[in-house]
Amino acid sequence: MTIKLGLTGSIATGKSSALRAFADLGIPTFSSDDYVHELYRGEAAAPVEAAFPGVAVDGVIDREKLSRHVVGDPVRIRQLEAIVHPLVRAGIRRFLAEAEASGEAIAVVDIPLLFENGVDWGLDGVIVTTVDEAEQRRRALARAGMTVEKLDAILARQMPQAEKVKRATYILDTSGPIAATRNDVAALVAKLRAEAESRR
Repeated sequence: MTIKLGLTGSIATGKSSALRAFADLGIPTFSSDDYVHELYRGEAAAPVEAAFPGVAVDGVIDREKLSRHVVGDPVRIRQLEAIVHPLVRAGIRRFLAEAEASGEAIAVVDIPLLFENGVDWGLDGVIVTTVDEAEQRRRALARAGMTVEKLDAILARQMPQAEKVKRATYILDTSGPIAATRNDVAALVAKLRAEAESRR
């Protein structure tokens, strides 16, 4: 039985760093964001361009152009999600089924809107990354192309950090250096591997 875990957290709370730490320890991981990049180069490119004309460049969706069409517009966001989310869900289910079939002890899936989207993923637990809100804003605003308005629009769609933490099975506070986060991930993996071993 594979221990299937979701990894989530608000924007700029260290999800990508945590996911890399799991992968570096040999845990199979799935990044929803990376998968969307793949979809924008492949299966989702044509339907997204049809819905938002002008956002494709040489058959690949330009995320910055697409962002200008949807940020702050709930109707357009839902229109985009109706195209992309079913494809991502299918990718996640395939990944988890493959991890189970290959006998992996643990598999971790990064799902940014795990609590918000209301999907039952059949997970055994949820890891939530969290950070001080001032540090969260500093990190987010340091990203290329990010503005205060864009950040506030993104945060408005996300469940507050405190509520996510309440719902978490495991919490990773990423306020410290990346090395500290990696140590916390290693400790969690050791605990989970022991749990997986005891189930056999």
